[in-house]
Amino acid sequence: MAKRDVYEQKCEALLLPIADANQVEIYDIEFVKEGSDFYLRAYIDKPDGVNINDCEAVSRALSDALDAEDFIEEAYILEVSSPGLGRVLKKDKHLERSIGEDVELKTYKSIDKCKEFAGTLQAFDKDTITIVNDNGEMVFQRTDVAVIRLAFDF
Repeated sequence: MAKRDVYEQKCEALLLPIADANQVEIYDIEFVKEGSDFYLRAYIDKPDGVNINDCEAVSRALSDALDAEDFIEEAYILEVSSPGLGRVLKKDKHLERSIGEDVELKTYKSIDKCKEFAGTLQAFDKDTITIVNDNGEMVFQRTDVAVIRLAFDF
């Protein structure tokens, strides 16, 4: 297992009770390198949306927990935020909640000379993602999808 995956899993375990105590859910956690800096990002959400106070409370508690456990070798910047309006749909639970929502989908390689598609998320399974737009139903292999996100300006 990659170091990044280990960090993300351990962070999620630390974040679970903090999220419960603050009545938010964990949307995603990522440990990434951008330029010369590492970032540990925790995305939180709740039905009516998170606000700055939610992010601050979770960030402070998570920072303390991370300091106590001290399992990340690299220096990093901790960020806690909402996944945003144009949130990336990485996991099956994200896709499930977004059935019937407008999405933007980008593929790794061109399909009919196009790599960007928009439509309404209709269905998904372990191998495919299906959207519907003015051109009808379009089925994409999940391995061909670079990113799928909610469309906020469809």
